[in-house]
Amino acid sequence: MTQEDGQLDSLVRKRIRALRVAQGWSLEELSTRANLSQSSLSRIENGQRRLALDQLVTLARALDTTLDQLVENAADDVVISPMIDGAHGLMRWPIKGDPGMSVMRQRMTDPPPDNPARMRAHPGREWLVVLSGAAVLMLGHRRFRIETNQAAEFPTMMPHAIGAEGGPCEIIGIFDRDARRGHQKDAGADGSEAGRRGVQGLCE
Repeated sequence: MTQEDGQLDSLVRKRIRALRVAQGWSLEELSTRANLSQSSLSRIENGQRRLALDQLVTLARALDTTLDQLVENAADDVVISPMIDGAHGLMRWPIKGDPGMSVMRQRMTDPPPDNPARMRAHPGREWLVVLSGAAVLMLGHRRFRIETNQAAEFPTMMPHAIGAEGGPCEIIGIFDRDARRGHQKDAGADGSEAGRRGVQGLCE
């Protein structure tokens, strides 16, 4: 067994125990759910018994996970630096686990557009949190004030726009794949800075 194999073997055993403890289960309870003897499960967790594929499949099912997730190796690139767009005051972080999602950070100074025609709608969902100041979310015919440390989640099929209220605000937005594409298309359709603000200015 190579050093890398040994590290993965140890990681899988620790993961099994951690998942069991997180569920609040004793060795006896998990052994019953996985149809293994309690002593066998104890030896698996303690590294005293070889990890067999059939047992791992059974344990993964009992722990409400998948075999792939159970044996997944540790990621090396845990810390991710932002990509910065200085022209629009944006920072963007990719999400490795789901490349279709994006996290955006932006400082906003202008209120949302008064003209409903400048509100956008497209498939997807968006989640945002206000880091400082207060933001206004226009969603259909409704107006929501979102203050510092408050968050909002909404389907982007609803016509929407976001702006600042009473001074600058800073927000972080999380977009699923469809919402990100929708905002990128909207920004591309209107090259003006006002147009970008009308689609939240979060995806360029």
